[in-house]
Amino acid sequence: MGKRIIPQRRGRGNKRYQAPSHNYKGFAKHKSPKGGQFSGEIVDIIHCAGHSAPLAQIQYEDGELCLMIMPEGLRVGDSVVVGGDVEQIHGNTTALGKLPEGSGVFNIEGVPGDGGKFCRASGTFAKVVNHNNGKTTIQLPSKKQKTFNSSCRATVGVVAGGGRTEKPIMKAGNMHYKMKAKNKLYPIVSGGAMNAVDHPFGNGRSSRKSKAKPVSRHAPPGRKVGMIAAKHTGRNK
Repeated sequence: MGKRIIPQRRGRGNKRYQAPSHNYKGFAKHKSPKGGQFSGEIVDIIHCAGHSAPLAQIQYEDGELCLMIMPEGLRVGDSVVVGGDVEQIHGNTTALGKLPEGSGVFNIEGVPGDGGKFCRASGTFAKVVNHNNGKTTIQLPSKKQKTFNSSCRATVGVVAGGGRTEKPIMKAGNMHYKMKAKNKLYPIVSGGAMNAVDHPFGNGRSSRKSKAKPVSRHAPPGRKVGMIAAKHTGRNK
């Protein structure tokens, strides 16, 4: 009998797996690329449950009010600049192709104009490695290198809120509310600890963890868990 395992239940889109985005302050992204250079002032620093880093509220000279991920070292009243040939100081945003090699950046666009998709977590930054034929290679916080279009924009500096993960959770209740803020599935329960009705691995009779459980590539959806279409099991010889 088929069973709906967690990834399948998540696809239904019910409240258990939806993030409470109505509580979020808004999208933190770069100012829309209208061309030219715009300066703005940080008018407020706010907390948003949907982001690990604080957000800066920016009032630009053309009247647009935007949210951006807060750079480390800035405060209310400081100025930031978007577009053109900007100074290489924290908080300024420009195209990757205009930044010298070795620059620290964050909130990098995946496609020019999308507002920023990479390196947005608190305390993180990426590094410009080199430029080559309209492409820029970036070393991400994971040490993996990724190539971007040189027209993609990024903000110079480091994301504020570093050291957030150093504070211990201390008790399960704190973790519960932390996960609930973004509606992450918590706690994560192994399939072997479930009842037989909830997972193919679940029962109280044969919960031996070391037993290989390979399944066919053509197994029905409720059974396709564990070692799917394994070429071989056991030790490599």
